[in-house]
Amino acid sequence: MAADSPLILVYAALIGLIVGSYLNVLVYRLPSGKSTIWPRSRCPYCDGAIKARDNIPVLSFLWLKGRCRHCGAPISWRYPLIEGFMALAFVACMLRFGLTAETLIAVIFVSLMVLLAAIDLQHFLLPDSVTLTGLLAGLALRAWHPYSSFMDSLVGAAIGAGLLILLINFWFWLRNEEGMGLGDVNMLALIGAFLGWQGVLTTLFVAALTGAVTGVALLMTGRVGLRSRLPFGVFLALGGLVSLFFRDFLSLYFNGLP
Repeated sequence: MAADSPLILVYAALIGLIVGSYLNVLVYRLPSGKSTIWPRSRCPYCDGAIKARDNIPVLSFLWLKGRCRHCGAPISWRYPLIEGFMALAFVACMLRFGLTAETLIAVIFVSLMVLLAAIDLQHFLLPDSVTLTGLLAGLALRAWHPYSSFMDSLVGAAIGAGLLILLINFWFWLRNEEGMGLGDVNMLALIGAFLGWQGVLTTLFVAALTGAVTGVALLMTGRVGLRSRLPFGVFLALGGLVSLFFRDFLSLYFNGLP
């Protein structure tokens, strides 16, 4: 069966919805150190248990009109947005990479990027439990990657961590203040483990560009000040996704480098 057949794409979307639902659990529970398996999901306002019928990705949010069945408290839009995005991402991975081991690697990478971006956006935190586990997974999965080797992965991770450490030290020397944290270092090392050194350079370029544009836009609208923090993990995740899906185009560029 072809990777672009409707049945395969429907399966991919359904799996993406389920993964997105679990990512929402991780986003809520990991920063507070709670178990991600037990107890069952509950409303954070009234502590009412969420029944299975109210826990169907995207659909339950629509049926309940974004409100808790028990107390009527609002349900965050983060839930359907992550679930819907993951469904689209799984379909995109299937169309991009086909029925191959690379698709499995791609969906793991996308899941890590979405998870880290969502946690950083909400908590200004990139948990070591995710970044370091993802780094090890990226190194281990290179044996299944058709276009690179373990050494590519190792070099990518080293360059990713090294570049951000240099930038952090430079910023501290220039301004005598911390710019980014070690969570960002670990995240870029993770990206390097999955995408190699070319992916690291592209990710950092996209992250710096989009972060700068976003910062200027927020500053001009008065939503942040000169010393306000931005969740850089969000921009690293965006850069990682761009690197993943546009690798062939980027390879043509990097192959032309001396």
